[in-house]
Amino acid sequence: MGCSSIITSSISGVHSDIIETHILTRLDGPTLASTACVSSQLYSLITCDETLWTNICHSTWPSTNSPRVSHVISTFDKGPRSFFSESFTNPDPTASAAESASNHDAPSELISAVDIYYRKKLMLSKVVETETVSGWYKCSPFRVDLLDPKDTVSTRIPYPDTEEACRELAEDFTLSWILIDPTRRRAMNLSSNKPVSVQRHWLSGEVHVRFASMLSGGEQCGIVITCGRSQMHVREVSLQVEDTDGMHLSGKDSLVILQRALEGKRENNRGREEEGKRRYEHYLESEELQERES
Repeated sequence: MGCSSIITSSISGVHSDIIETHILTRLDGPTLASTACVSSQLYSLITCDETLWTNICHSTWPSTNSPRVSHVISTFDKGPRSFFSESFTNPDPTASAAESASNHDAPSELISAVDIYYRKKLMLSKVVETETVSGWYKCSPFRVDLLDPKDTVSTRIPYPDTEEACRELAEDFTLSWILIDPTRRRAMNLSSNKPVSVQRHWLSGEVHVRFASMLSGGEQCGIVITCGRSQMHVREVSLQVEDTDGMHLSGKDSLVILQRALEGKRENNRGREEEGKRRYEHYLESEELQERES
């Protein structure tokens, strides 16, 4: 008898209440998805339990616990299970550039659900809504700011006063930036999870922690956490869309690119993280070369 047959036979002898209450609630999202493939009984228990997936979303991304995001999640085709599937993976940079929604299908707003961790402890969790219909939005450079200009988030992060400390700091940060289209009920994670770079500004001493996500057509979403030198307080957290030359795009152009990414295929976190880091390092090399030539 095969291993899968033994597991299926063993599971079938366990009461469904015990499985739901004492086993499934201890699993994370990816493990749940794999477990659902073991047997028809487990598939039914896992896919039909909306509360199970709601709790998974909230534990994975605390920002999804906000009333606004919770309501949007409930409108997804399969509720929180669909939301988790889309938000756990990332936009595919190889998706066809021809895949884009028409203007009349464009959402009137985008929702950002953001969670930042330092050494696996939640440092900042926030939801920001961005309107996409005004002339100001369409013509101005696209930028989503998580914090108001006067807001700061205090931390106990030590200031990285050496290059080695910057590299170590890059291993301690984790960020999730879920962009949600409430109109089409789609979502994607725009963060590279780990930073692609941590740099100190040569003059101000501010520390810039950068994350990146590749999009189809060669564009890139750049996320920057800016920490002041004094006690490493978080002063800014922003998201912008850049073209292949590193220029920031307008709201109108960014919306087309983001819609295309939301509709496109997804890839795993590791592939996007490595590609984002590779492209950002290439961008830095190009900048250094231009400075030498000038």
